[in-house]
Order: sequence, then structure tokens, then C-alpha cells
Amino acid sequence: MSNDEFPRATTAVDTVRGRREDGLAVFRGIPYAQPPVGEARFAAPRPVNRRDGVRDALAFGPPPPQEPFGPEPAPADGPPPGDDWLTVNVWTPDTDPAAHRPVMVWIYGGAYKFGSADDPAYDGNRLARDGGLVVVTLNYRVGIEGFLQIEGAPANRGLLDQVAALEWVRDNIAAFGGDPDQVTVFGESAGAGSIAALMSMPRARGLFRRAIAQSVPGTFFSNELAADIAEVVAGELGLRPTVADLSAVGPRKLPEAGAALTARMREYVHRWGPVALTPTPFSPVVDGDVLPTTPWEALANGTARNVELIAGHNRDEYRLFLLLGGLLGRVDEGLASMALGLFGPTPDAERSYRAAFPDASAEYLFELVQSDWLFRMPSLHLAEAQTAGGGQAHLYELTWPAPADGGALGACHGLDVPLAFGVPGGLGGLLIGPELSPETEVLSAHVRAAWTAFARTGDPGWSPYDTERRLVHLLDTEPTTATYPEEASRRLWERHTFPALPLVTP
Repeated sequence: MSNDEFPRATTAVDTVRGRREDGLAVFRGIPYAQPPVGEARFAAPRPVNRRDGVRDALAFGPPPPQEPFGPEPAPADGPPPGDDWLTVNVWTPDTDPAAHRPVMVWIYGGAYKFGSADDPAYDGNRLARDGGLVVVTLNYRVGIEGFLQIEGAPANRGLLDQVAALEWVRDNIAAFGGDPDQVTVFGESAGAGSIAALMSMPRARGLFRRAIAQSVPGTFFSNELAADIAEVVAGELGLRPTVADLSAVGPRKLPEAGAALTARMREYVHRWGPVALTPTPFSPVVDGDVLPTTPWEALANGTARNVELIAGHNRDEYRLFLLLGGLLGRVDEGLASMALGLFGPTPDAERSYRAAFPDASAEYLFELVQSDWLFRMPSLHLAEAQTAGGGQAHLYELTWPAPADGGALGACHGLDVPLAFGVPGGLGGLLIGPELSPETEVLSAHVRAAWTAFARTGDPGWSPYDTERRLVHLLDTEPTTATYPEEASRRLWERHTFPALPLVTP
């Protein structure tokens, strides 16, 4: 690579100018699709037009419109200006097209309603530098813009954005030293759910060779449920869920309707079932077109048998949500019974859970059944579906407790993100502190080495999962490979199929 402080790369539509940082060439805010505004609002992503000259790729593109995370108000100065939400960012050791380095493409989580690639938690520097590969992060539409079922618009627009970004990688990554035939997608939470969907989608076939799905959510909506939620969301503004009605509301104003519904979703538990007790009214929709079936059905049928997979979860996933909801130390037997009945896999789930975990407290049962329903069992079943369909899967569980609050949060949701990137930032920074301790650094180095080895060779360093030995890699202070430790939960959910969630009562 030249010593030019501002390295350049020539894409299919223009030349972009990045910046050298810590020995890497870094390019930020490269559009992979036209801004989805005006006539393109709520449409599938449209290709970028060719342009002359050199485009500066020095700053992240603005985040997609979304409601604020948590109770804090949005910053007074608002988000960065512009409507180029659909952008990619690249960290690369070498812009030589002959380098043919493996490529890792990150898809962020955020309950399908938050997230953007400018989050400091997603800085690709250490992964790219230590792994000697190319790291790409991307923005995609979230919330109403990306996932609400809108009449006159394609379903799953956020997933279509991800496909468009992966097509950009296929067509352009060689100019950044990457190998378009060695692409690994990786993501956490809603990002992992997106990856499960991408593995199932005809439009995404051939765009990646490997996938790492960290904490896969089990929430995929039926058309009927998605349509009913859309009626209620649009109704918050006195509108119908149509392109014509919702296009009249500015993109930065529209998330307020989603936020208003989130605050009172539990009122709809009689119509939406357990979805009404989750933090989000948005999820991928099994619409029969963009997403023909659920990922578990698709993978079991061999749809992604040529994609190598790592899937995994954290041991104490739901404890983070107990903290965020103010419920730590406050769950009684009534709440536990409600959760067991609503989220459990069978009509007699409460009796089964209490029999399987006879010494568990009410709070632990409340947490456990929601960890199982939302993340742990969907992740396990994704690996099992992949092997049933003739593919290969590696399974992991993070058992290392977060340092925050003296370890009280355990191995909670989101803890794997700072370990994968090797940087504190965002939510992960709150869990591990402002800097990586020596112990955290060692485990992070292990995770990064496994992820990058997998991206390079398909082997993360432990045996593939099968239904005889059920080997899983346990990520802890001393990582080990052992039989899957959550056997009691696995047996309770053994026959559950994770279908598209129905509308309970119309």
C-alpha cells in the first residue's frame, strides 16, 4: 500500500478517498444505494448513479431515522444532516486488488428499530488489523422505514438494504483488497436475526460464504400479525399503513409513532401474544416473497447448506432486560407464572419448567424462560436446522460474566459485541467498562482469533455441532469445548419449531 495519507479506491460508480489510520486504509460513508427519500421512500433500495471525480469517504453517513434509545431525549442538535442513510464503511490493510483478503461484513442489532454503523462499539480497526482482513460495516433502515408492513411497499425493506450492501461488497470489495468469494457476515441480536433471514432469502444467495449469528432472536412475524401491528402504529398518527399516508410524515418525525406504541405494547397482549411484552413491535415478516419461510424451516430444508455457520448465545441473555426494565430483584411468583405460561414452549410450560428447575427462584424462572424463548433456543435450533439440512454449524455459549456491577449481570445480552470487536463502546462499554481489563483482553483476543480464523478457513478452532455429541465452545476466562450445558432447556424446547408468530385474535 502506498504511503499516501489519503488512500483511494475505484468502485463501480466512482473513486473514493479515505484516510490512513493505525496502519489501515479506512473509508467511511460510501453510498451503496440511493437515499430512500422522496419517490424512493419505502421502496426497495435503488442503485447509486455513476459520478465523475473523487468522493471523500472520511465521515460516517447519517444514521437511519429511529426513535431514541432509552429515556434520554434526542440530542438538541439532532442527527448528522443528509439523507444518505444507506452507506458502508471499510477498514482494510491493503487496497491492492490482488490481495484477495477475507472480508467480514457486520450487521448491527438493536431490536430492528435502533442502530447505526457509526456506533463506536463497531469500530473495525482491531479486527481488520489483527486478523489481516477487510471489515465492512453498513447502515440499513430500521423501525417503520425498514420493517413495518406497509401497503404498497415491499416487506422487509431493512433486509433488502442488507442484500444491496452485500451486492456492493460483491461488486466493489476487490478494489479495497478484499476477496468477494470469501465474505463472512456477522451480527448480533437483530443483526443475527437478519443473518438468519439472509441465509433463507433467494435474493441473498451466493452473496456470502460464511455466517456468524450471535444471539439469534426467535421473533419472525406472520403477515397477519405484521399487518395488525402496522394498523396500530399508523393509527398512532391517525393514518393508515399505506405508502401514501406515511410518506406525508417526515422520516425523522415518523419514529415517534413507533416510540408511542412501544410505551404501551402490553395493552395488545390479547392480540399479539408474547410479542406485546418484548421491547419492539418490529421483526422480519415471513411474507412469502422476500422471506419465503422462517429461517429454521429454510435451513432444515437445506437452503443454506453451502454456507458455513457459527451460531451461539450468552448464558444469561435476558438479565440485561431485567435491568433496563427496573425488574432486578422485583420479580414475584405471579410475574414468573405469567412469563412461563406466555413464553414457554408447551401448554404446560409452567409445570415443566418448575419440574426441570425445582430450586429456581421466581426471578430466575422469569429470566430463564425469556432467555430461552427470545435468544438461547432460537440460536441452538438454528445450528440444529443447519446440520439437519446437510450444512455445517459450530455452536458457542458465552458464560463469562460481565464485569459491571460486580458480575451481577452475568453473561447478559450484548456482552459478546465488545469481545468480538475488541473495543469498549456503546452498550458493551457499559458492561465491560471504559477499557478492556487484562482478563477481558485475553478473552476478546480469543474470540477475535476464532472469528477471523473462521472467516479465513471455516474452522474457528473447535468441533462442529452434531446432535450426538452436542459439542459447544464455552467462552469464559478459560475457554473449553464441552457438551451443550443447557440440557434441561434444550429438552423442554426439543419439539418447538419457531414458526412465524401469529395474530392471536383479529
